[in-house]
Amino acid sequence: MTTTQTAVARDLSLVAMATTLVLWASAFVGIRAIGETFSPGPLALGRLVVGAVCLGAVVAPRRQRLPQGRNLAYITAYGVLWFAGYNIALNAGETYVDAGTAALLVQTGPILIAVLAGLLLGEGFPRTLVIGTAVAVCGVALITVGTKASDAPDTSVVGVLLCALAAVLYAVGVLVQKPVLRSVDAIQATWLGCTIGAIACMPYAPRLVDEMAAASPASIAGLVYLGVFPTAIAFTTWAYALARVSAGTASATTYLVPAIAIGLSWLLLSETPTAIGLTGGAVCLIGVAITRLRRRPVQARPADL
Repeated sequence: MTTTQTAVARDLSLVAMATTLVLWASAFVGIRAIGETFSPGPLALGRLVVGAVCLGAVVAPRRQRLPQGRNLAYITAYGVLWFAGYNIALNAGETYVDAGTAALLVQTGPILIAVLAGLLLGEGFPRTLVIGTAVAVCGVALITVGTKASDAPDTSVVGVLLCALAAVLYAVGVLVQKPVLRSVDAIQATWLGCTIGAIACMPYAPRLVDEMAAASPASIAGLVYLGVFPTAIAFTTWAYALARVSAGTASATTYLVPAIAIGLSWLLLSETPTAIGLTGGAVCLIGVAITRLRRRPVQARPADL
């Protein structure tokens, strides 16, 4: 690959990553915007159906073999836990807290992933993980205190707990998906997870039909937006970028999602977290950053002659 081709590939990766971050951040705002029209379960189903159809249109021409055995079991697990469970919990949480607070809470997911990896994958608990986790817990506590100062303290705390549950389901889903991506194409893995998540949400289908019949064109457009852009397109651009930059670099950029979500929420919905909540969110992100620190190896001193 020539120098020019390398530069173009790098630039396209940056564009893809930026697209992913903006679209994922916009999902928090979109959920909040149509949350009064669509209840959590039907909203998750509608978004996943739209996303599965869009991704299916990309996957179908490839005629790839479907995963089997252990991979299929893993895909089923993260399809139910991550694509279905996470979305329902997040949708429910955002009926109580603003989009920015929800984004800040979900961003604790990387810490949960590290903790679960230590417990389940034998990756251990380095000092930075322990310290970062403690800092992030303090941040969540501050967010909770901030929501108690709001107009509806009891329901706001429920929202914090639901968003925390969403973060847990996200973390578990990522860990379960990790071994699948060793042998399954990222787009196919996303499509299958999205499809299985939609199937898991099918009990909400009758209610979704009723809510769509009563919804305004703008609300229906919002539902379609969530399925096409933050789900189908954003996961595709994420896979494109992840194939061309290091996983550490890609993961680090997700720290920008809460900031973008807060900005979009303020611009489009005229809402922002409380001052205490913002402080808590900043503390959470600092905790996440601490867990990503790596100790530099100590260079051995030459032996004295």
